[in-house]
Amino acid sequence: MTQSQEDVIAGQFGPRAQAYVESAVHAQGADLEALRRRLIEAGPQKALDLGAGGGHVAYLLAAHAREAVAVDLSPDMLRAVAAQAQVRGLANLATIEAAAEDLPFADASFDFLASRFSAHHWRDFGAGLRQARRVLRNGAPAIFIDVIAPGLPLFDTHLQTIESLRDPSHARDYALAEWMQALAQARLGVQACQTWRLRMDFAVWTERMATPELNRQAIRALQAAASDETRAYFATERDGSFLLDVAMIEAKAF
Repeated sequence: MTQSQEDVIAGQFGPRAQAYVESAVHAQGADLEALRRRLIEAGPQKALDLGAGGGHVAYLLAAHAREAVAVDLSPDMLRAVAAQAQVRGLANLATIEAAAEDLPFADASFDFLASRFSAHHWRDFGAGLRQARRVLRNGAPAIFIDVIAPGLPLFDTHLQTIESLRDPSHARDYALAEWMQALAQARLGVQACQTWRLRMDFAVWTERMATPELNRQAIRALQAAASDETRAYFATERDGSFLLDVAMIEAKAF
């Protein structure tokens, strides 16, 4: 039996759809407030949440756009988002099952796009960004929020390894330089970028993804065996909690 990256993603997130809808890490954050301000400024007619997950961006888009569409690979996740949208009275939010690399929309269908904590799962990062550009109108904003990899290979390898042990659907956390290059190649011009650090509580981080105990132990063993400088960079705590680097990149289709 063959299994694609899309199958792995759907299998990982489907059973945990409600956990992501209720996740405090995903439902809160200064980045969502910044996104809300950009939405008010832009006043979009039709907005797209690319890789909706628990739908927290989609709910925000629906509150400030005439129409909003949440795209995700997991039908279970989309059902949870649709149910939550109904609870919130967001009748203008539609859900579509699709991969970021193959969006079922005509060119220039949207005048606002946002993607939050999704790109590190995509099978083809560049293709996903090119699709994002294709479905955007010229001059439309595109905002990407995601974990970013450190520039130093020592730290990068540590991060990718613990991410993959925690979640086999993880593809890659891209470094900021990789983001900038891929966005430029996709004809998405960067307008602004801000970074911050986000604490991951080890127990919550692994429980949300139902990480097997063997993998949890492997992550803890890797953290314990890491160099002092690696543990210092990630501010690794005694219980395995640590800090991630996150970026919010504001771009414009050209």
